[in-house]
Formats: sequence, structure tokens, C-alpha cells
Amino acid sequence: MRHLFLIFLILTLISTSSCRKDFGASLNSGKLTFSKDTVYLDTVFTNIGSSTYNLKVYNKSNNAISIPSIKLGRGENSNYRLNVDGTPGKTFENVQILANDSIYIFIETTINYNNVTNPIYKDSIIFDSSTQEQYVQLVTLVKDANFLYPSKNSNGIIETINIGINPNGEPIKINGFYLDNDTTFDNDKPYVIYGYCAVPENKTLTIKAGTVIHFHEKSGIIVDKNATLKIEGELGNKVLFEGDRLEPQFSEVPGQWGAIWLRAGSKNHSINHTLIKNATIGIIMDSIGSKNTPTLSIKNTEIYNSSNFGILGRETNIEGANLVINNSGQASLACIIGGKYNFTHSTFVNFWNSSLREYPSVLINNYYSFFENGAQIIQTRNLYEANFSNCIIDGGSNIELVLDKVEGSLFNYSFKNNLIRFNDFSNDYLTIPEYNFEDNNHFSENILNGKSDFKSPNTNQLIIGTNSDVIGKADINESLKAPMDILGILRTSPADMGAYQHTQFEN
Repeated sequence: MRHLFLIFLILTLISTSSCRKDFGASLNSGKLTFSKDTVYLDTVFTNIGSSTYNLKVYNKSNNAISIPSIKLGRGENSNYRLNVDGTPGKTFENVQILANDSIYIFIETTINYNNVTNPIYKDSIIFDSSTQEQYVQLVTLVKDANFLYPSKNSNGIIETINIGINPNGEPIKINGFYLDNDTTFDNDKPYVIYGYCAVPENKTLTIKAGTVIHFHEKSGIIVDKNATLKIEGELGNKVLFEGDRLEPQFSEVPGQWGAIWLRAGSKNHSINHTLIKNATIGIIMDSIGSKNTPTLSIKNTEIYNSSNFGILGRETNIEGANLVINNSGQASLACIIGGKYNFTHSTFVNFWNSSLREYPSVLINNYYSFFENGAQIIQTRNLYEANFSNCIIDGGSNIELVLDKVEGSLFNYSFKNNLIRFNDFSNDYLTIPEYNFEDNNHFSENILNGKSDFKSPNTNQLIIGTNSDVIGKADINESLKAPMDILGILRTSPADMGAYQHTQFEN
């Protein structure tokens, strides 16, 4: 029994000594060090809370210290909020840091643009006072914006729109709202969209040059039957679509928002000088409309970092020039379920490295499949045209072009003066007639497995250098359809393949 008592006494002493706080802390002597001298909270939209940022405060002395006060310079009127070692507030007293230890301070902000005189909002965290005072600056850029979002009724139910019927005959609804009339987005200030912004039947959404549109998670644009989308970017004054997370670490993150969805029956779409980035699918196009007139004309446009597809065309009619697509989780360009597709001087590549991908840079087929009563049903549709001229089809895989034909419908395609990445090392495609690159009815003057010489494909810099195999290899007649490259540089004769004329890279 005596032994048990001694063991209990020893354990009690150990536990109390390990948990005790150092009450012998000396006052701060003004020798704190910090993980950074300025905390940039990056850019926030008016009345939208920022992400949480952190600052680490170090006591590098051999003695525990007590900081008499930690406070915001603007005091209780500051638009910043602090959390010091787990305690929220704007003013803190007698904060202790053990010897050779540190504490975290977490910082957030929400700012009303109309309540500040300068969009660059500043404050500071002040440590101690008088001669021992130290401080860390806080800086935030606050932007005004047009906010568009679904309404909410008195019962708190959010407005939805119908996008289809499920197998049980029930409507499929998503959070969203319809624009009332023909609508124009201008470039006076950015737009922030929550849910899907829908263009109703027989109406047009026009987006002017220089407009910036930010989408929240699970948001995008939907254009309904007989409605039209016109994006009127200009050289040097692009239209930008991206997510609403403005911190630098989110600038290239795929899948932050939904898609631009041009639904079946929509018509006369045009997109020019536009950058679409970080979507789930950049553009979904679902309507063939007239076989003689493109349903979508897209020029001088870049689509990057789509977690699924850059462009997903389903039995549609697309005409494109100076189009650049890269870094897609599946295919950069998918022309499926037939349709009509014509592309010239475009760069379709895929250097996605965030995960394994199933599809090539360019996927073309003439069918769709579904299951009914446990059996797979395949329906074919006519591929009237799939014409590629003066394009680059490249990427990080051996096979970057797939022509997936099912008998029963037309399958017309032509590749003229393109660079194509197609390394069939295992001869899996050797007996498939669609891949007979010596067949002049479908392939002419192409370069197989040549060197594109991109500047930095992993970071979407797809201009080509002086070592590229595509220099001067474009078809002259096809170049007349796009006499200037995506940067507005006049193409030589003969021009380079792809969306860019070559340049000399700086060392």
C-alpha cells in the first residue's frame, strides 16, 4: 500500500509540473520577431469576408515574457478581426509567450467599400506601447462589385431554375435566377455571381470588353433555347471569367465554379478575346442549330484549368480561330455525338498534372450511350464535319487525338497542316482506318510527334519559340481566315501553325 501511495505522489508531481504555467514571466522588452512584417489580406469584395490569414509571433529569448497589450491600431473601429492564441477580439492584455516559443494570431476582415475613403485599406497590429512598441502592418484591397444571386422567399427557400427531367420524370433544379430582359454587362466594376445566371428564351446577354466576372462555387451562366450570348472582348481588353476566390494561391486552381452552358436550341453565340479559367467545364455547347451557320463562333479565346473539359461540344456547330485550351482534367476539346466543327490556327493541348486523365487533348466521336433495363444502348449521330487546319494538338500523353467512330452515321473529318502528338508505341491503333495518317482523304501535310517548343505549358504559356517544328508550316489559304494571331501579330506567309506566331524567348 505504501508503494502505491508513493507511485501516486510521483505521478501527481509530474502531471502538475508539466501543466503549470510559467508565472515568472518578465515584461516584453520589445524584441519580438514575426513571421512577416506586413500581412497582405489580398483583395476582397465589398461586404464579403476574407479568408483567414495568420501571423506567427516569436519569443526567441530564454525567458518567458508577458506582452502588456496587443491591439489593432484603429481599435474597435477597425475592419479587421483578430484571434490571438484562440481568443477572438480586437484588444488583448497580458499575453504570455514561453521561452523560445511562439503564438499564432489569425486575421480576417469584412469591409464595406462605401465606408472607406481609400480602396487600399490599412491598419496595424500594435504590440506593447511607448518605447517597447512594435507593429505589423495589415493591408487589404477592397473592390466594389455588382452582386447577382438567386432571390429568397419569406420561408428562406432559394430561387431555382429547371435544367431537365430525371429518369423518374421529376424536374432537375439548381440554384439560379433568370435575367429579366436583354441585358448588358459592362466593365465599370466586376460582377460576382452566386448560382446560375440564366438568359431566358429570346433574350440576349451582351458582355462588353474589359468586363470581369467572378463566379462563386457551383455557379455559372446558362443560355436557354432561342437565347444568345455575345462576349465582345477586344485585343488588349479581354473579358475574364474566373472564380471569386481572389487570393493568389487560388489563381490557377481548377474547378472553382461551374460552366458557361449554351443549351440546346440557343443560337448565334459569339465569343471574342476572352479568358475563361478555373471552371469545371469552360463551355458546354448543346445545339447544332443550322448546319450552314455556326451556333458558336469563338475567336482569340483562352480556356485554362478546367477540372473536366475545356470545351464540351455535344452535337453542335462550332467555328473557332486563335483558340487556346490547356490543363483540362479530361479532354481540352471534346467534339462528341456528331455535329459540325471547324477550327483553324488553334492550340489544343493538355499538360494536366493534377491527376490521371482518361481522355486526350482532342476527342471526337459520333455517338452517345446510356443504359436501359440493364443493357447499354448506343445511339449514333452524324458527324458532318470535323475540320482542323493549322492547329497544334499536343500534350503530356503519347496519344493526344482520339477519333472514336461507331458505324451507323456519318463520320467526316479532315486534318490539314497540323502538329499532332500521336505516339502509338504499342501499335494499338495500327489496324484502325481512322488513324491511317497516310490517307490523303483525311490527313495532309501534318507533322506527327514534332516539337512544339512552348514557352511554359504547365503554366499556360503556349507561345512557341524559335526551335518549334511548326514555324512556316501553315497552309496559306487557311491562314487568310485568321490573318493575325491571338496577340494581334500579323501572320507571315507562310505562317506558323497554332494560335501564336513564334518568338525569341529571353534567357
